[in-house]
Amino acid sequence: MLDFVMRPLASAGRGTVKTLGSVGRAWVLFAGAAGALRHPGIWGPQLVPQLARIGVASVPIALFIATFTGIVMSLQASYTLTGTIPLYFVGTLVGKTMMLELGPVLTGLTLAGRVGANISAELGTMRVTEQVDALETLAYDPLAYLVVPRVIAGIVMFPIVVLLAMTVGIVSGWFTALQLLDMSSPEFVKGLRLLFEPWDVWFAIIKSVSFGAVVTGVGCFYGLQTERGAEGVGRSATQTVVIASMIILCLDAFWAATLL
Repeated sequence: MLDFVMRPLASAGRGTVKTLGSVGRAWVLFAGAAGALRHPGIWGPQLVPQLARIGVASVPIALFIATFTGIVMSLQASYTLTGTIPLYFVGTLVGKTMMLELGPVLTGLTLAGRVGANISAELGTMRVTEQVDALETLAYDPLAYLVVPRVIAGIVMFPIVVLLAMTVGIVSGWFTALQLLDMSSPEFVKGLRLLFEPWDVWFAIIKSVSFGAVVTGVGCFYGLQTERGAEGVGRSATQTVVIASMIILCLDAFWAATLL
């Protein structure tokens, strides 16, 4: 009976200790990366390629998702509002939801899969093939060479990708309203401007900056913690997507509670 009671407690204790250990290692990693900023000669040449890989290469999938999100939001808004309030509120709902929630969050979750898993798999492969150790042997700081340019690229490019996604989502919602909902452009724009606040855009930018730091930071952390060959690389990529997605949703709630 005692063993039956203690076994779950022991399992919970081991899980807690493991989680706290991971948090501690993450803080050590990111503190080291912050210190590595003083070596721009190492991370500077790597920055532009990472901007292209993390930001530019992510634009097509982000815009694809935003396009259909705008279409669905426009159709659902018209269905919900029919017979209750003026149809021009479709523009209000599409604009607000794309700027405050769906644009940043859906883009962040999508890039957690595309960017986070890619970074984790790349750095994990370098770890298990001892390329990271080779950098240290050549007197290169691995954090400055591998982590800093990726995190900076994420912080810089995520807001740009999110702004593009928000714009395309609103435009696709407007086009859908014109073609399928028998609305005119002045009606949609009237609804779009009705409750618009410039702070909505800044709110989306703040969230996307934090999402970029999280996705790239988590990807770097789990990539550099990879062990046991190809199996470990796959496990690290999976952990990156799961943990980054969870943190994004937590940050989404945090920013809504503190900034709105």
